[in-house]
Amino acid sequence: MIYDLIILGGGPAGTSAAVYAARKRLKTLFITAEFGGQSTVSEKIYNWIGSPEIGGMELGENFKKHIMANAGDYLEVKEGQKALNVSKNENIFTVKTDANQEYQAKTILISTGSGRRKLVAKNADTLEHKGITYCASCDGPLFSGADVVVIGGGNAGFESAAQLLAYCNSVTLINRSDTFRADEITVEKVLSNPKMKAIKNADILEVKGEKFVEGLIYQNRITKETKELPVTGIFVEIGQIPNTDIVKGLVDLDDVNRVKIDPWTNRTSVAGIWAAGDCTNILYHQNNIAAGDGVKALEDIYLYIHAK
Repeated sequence: MIYDLIILGGGPAGTSAAVYAARKRLKTLFITAEFGGQSTVSEKIYNWIGSPEIGGMELGENFKKHIMANAGDYLEVKEGQKALNVSKNENIFTVKTDANQEYQAKTILISTGSGRRKLVAKNADTLEHKGITYCASCDGPLFSGADVVVIGGGNAGFESAAQLLAYCNSVTLINRSDTFRADEITVEKVLSNPKMKAIKNADILEVKGEKFVEGLIYQNRITKETKELPVTGIFVEIGQIPNTDIVKGLVDLDDVNRVKIDPWTNRTSVAGIWAAGDCTNILYHQNNIAAGDGVKALEDIYLYIHAK
């Protein structure tokens, strides 16, 4: 069988596109290892539109419920399979999965998301999601009145710090080098806040705490002096790793391996392939944005198949 569309990925971009594809009666195959994307590890999410508060696992379960409610003649679901490779032969695409299966389609939507670069330090793994978090917009309100740290000197780090200043007693940004990678105007504006300070040339050695974060130990990379900083929240912004290996060499990627897309249509450099969500080179990465981009891509896919 040759499907109209194969969607890869069970996060907000892929699931929103799949629901729309089923309603538009595109013969669609939906492949995902699991539902929910990065949000499944979040204890609470406060910015998913329509839900003032929802757990990450519950959000993933809701994605699945919505998909399965639309499964049938036009939407086939393959849960528990991971795509390994996407190839093209003339105008047909083939997807190989880790279940030793191959599927073919006229079009492909890549919505495989990304993973956060994790903090590497003593105890960081045991205190993840117990004070160590990777989303200021999701978890910032939980740290109202607290002293927190942001790790990372790029735009994402400074933008997270700016969000946290609305809630927190103090925000300290820790950067590994002597210079920040963020835009100069952003750096100046954020650091001008009296609740904000920055520490340069620092490596995080250890996260302190038993059940929850109580502080961290960092070392100056030049003097080798170590200091302890008492904080209850650590926001890690040291980059993302896009899940795009399956299309390397097929579509154009940027310098950090995100899929390059046309923001008007979500088309990639290859006719017949679209991409949406955190695997793409969009400016902001949020659940709501990914869901909208998935719908936008699907609308263009439908026109590509039926009207162009």
